[in-house]
Amino acid sequence: MDDQLKEIAPNKPFRFACSPAVACFNECCRDLNQFLYPYDILRLKKRLGLSSSEFLERYTTQHIGPESGLPVVSLKVADVRRRICPFVTPKGCRVYPDRPASCRTYPLVRAITRNRETGQVSEHFMLLKEPHCLGYKAPKSQTVMQWIDDQQIRIYNRFNDQLLEIIRLKNQLRPGPLDLTSRYQFYMALYDLDRFRTQICKNKLLDHLDVDPQKRADAETDDTALLEIAMQWVKQVLFQ
Repeated sequence: MDDQLKEIAPNKPFRFACSPAVACFNECCRDLNQFLYPYDILRLKKRLGLSSSEFLERYTTQHIGPESGLPVVSLKVADVRRRICPFVTPKGCRVYPDRPASCRTYPLVRAITRNRETGQVSEHFMLLKEPHCLGYKAPKSQTVMQWIDDQQIRIYNRFNDQLLEIIRLKNQLRPGPLDLTSRYQFYMALYDLDRFRTQICKNKLLDHLDVDPQKRADAETDDTALLEIAMQWVKQVLFQ
């Protein structure tokens, strides 16, 4: 895999396009090992008209990350042998407007680093050229930043970076596996948003949290506002 990755500057153009006209169309939707971030699930469950609990049960599997000790959510494949995405069709992705961050970012790979002294986060990008992909022969060219804007990736990156910050805090303050209660709370708050919304009302989870009143009101119906609160709650309740 490493020999297929090449670092690329944010303003450097690269050739790539994907459509049904490309002979390898849908090939990248096979042989999957697709991890899902909380914002991925937020978008997918809304696209499919499901509650978060229904989506998680129907389309995902869960295991504990060996390094983080935290729940990791993966997409359940439709074909175990060929590991096909459950959302791919002969005409393409049926959830395309709300596809996960990794699908949007491809053929780029994004990594971030944090300066220990200043806390400033820096982005780094690599271009992934897989042998099966013919998208690089397309005449269309764009820079990394143009691709990110065109694919509407920024909001995904914002939430994904917040999750990475939560994982960093957890590893620093509570290394090793979580107890069952903390593990459930982490999973419910970040992945099972509809259940978390119910628990906020039922068990008054936000009573001791300094939450902006307008954002709290928005979170009653807006999943994006709710996820922001959920991430704040996880950091302050579980990892501080």
